[in-house]
Amino acid sequence: MTTSTAAATITLPTNLAEYPSTLALREGRITSDLVTLDYQGPKAASSGFKDMIRNEKYLAGELAIVTYLQAKCWDKPWVLLPFAVSGRTQHHCIGYNRELGVISPKDIEGRKVGVRSYAQTTGLWVRGILKHEYGVDLDKVEWLTVVDGHLTEYSDPANCTRLPAGSSLADMMMNGEIAAALMGNEMPKDDRIATLVPDAMAEGARWAAREGYIPINHMFVVHKDHASPEVLREIFRMLKESREAAPEAVQAKLPGIGLEANRKGIQAAIDLALEQKIIPRRLSVDELFAGVPDDLLA
Repeated sequence: MTTSTAAATITLPTNLAEYPSTLALREGRITSDLVTLDYQGPKAASSGFKDMIRNEKYLAGELAIVTYLQAKCWDKPWVLLPFAVSGRTQHHCIGYNRELGVISPKDIEGRKVGVRSYAQTTGLWVRGILKHEYGVDLDKVEWLTVVDGHLTEYSDPANCTRLPAGSSLADMMMNGEIAAALMGNEMPKDDRIATLVPDAMAEGARWAAREGYIPINHMFVVHKDHASPEVLREIFRMLKESREAAPEAVQAKLPGIGLEANRKGIQAAIDLALEQKIIPRRLSVDELFAGVPDDLLA
C-alpha cells in the first residue's frame, strides 16, 4: 500500500461506485504517487456509463461488460483491465406478480417482458439463463425497454419495443401489462413478487458452482489517451488491494481477479452478446485486452 503524500502526476475523473470491495480505495486508504482517481461519477455507476462512452465525461472507471464489448466492436478509445469490479449470480433478477397467476420461464413466450435496456448486462445474463437452462425461445418474447443503449451505433433487435418516457416497469408488472420484469436490484420489495426461476438464489449458486464462474457485471476501463503501462499497473494494484481489504465473505461472492480467473465469464458474455444480437461481430477474449501490459495478463 502506498501512503506517500507526494503530488500525483495524473488525475483521472473516475466513475466508480462505493462497494465493500472498493471502499478502501474510495476512502483514500489505498493511494498512489502516480495516479489519483477523482471520483466524480453518480452514486449508481451505471447512471454514468452513457456519459462515459458518448461524451468521455470520465476517463476511468467501471463499465458494464456488455457496454465494453460494444465499445470494442465500434472502436471506442478504451482499454480494459482484467479486473471485474462487480458480478453476481443472476437467476433472481427477473420477477412477476404471483397474484395474477403462477408462471414458469417458458410461459413468457408470446408475451411481453420489461427490461430497462435490452443491452443491459443483467438482461444479457438472465436471457442466457432462460434460453440455455429453461429452453425459452427469446425470439418469441416481446422485450419492452425504457431507455436506449449506451452506444449510438447500436440498435435493439426487432422484437424490442420502446416504452413511452416515464414508464414504470414495476407498475406494469404489478398491474399485469407485462408478464414479468427484469429489474435486478431495482425489483420492488413486495410480497406479491415471485422470481420467475423458482428457488432462484439457490439455483444461481448451483449454476455458478457448475459453470465455474460468477457472471461479470462491470469491469474497469481507462481511456486510451491515459492508459500508459505504469498507470494501468497502478490502478490494477489499487483495485486489487481494495478488494483484498474487503471481508472474505464479500470477496467470495465476486468474480476472480486477473484474466484467467475471468476468461470463462468473459467468453460467455461474448457468446451471449453475439447470440442476442447485442454485438455485430464475434470478439476474442484476448483482443479485448489490447494495450494492457503482459504482466497484468499473466
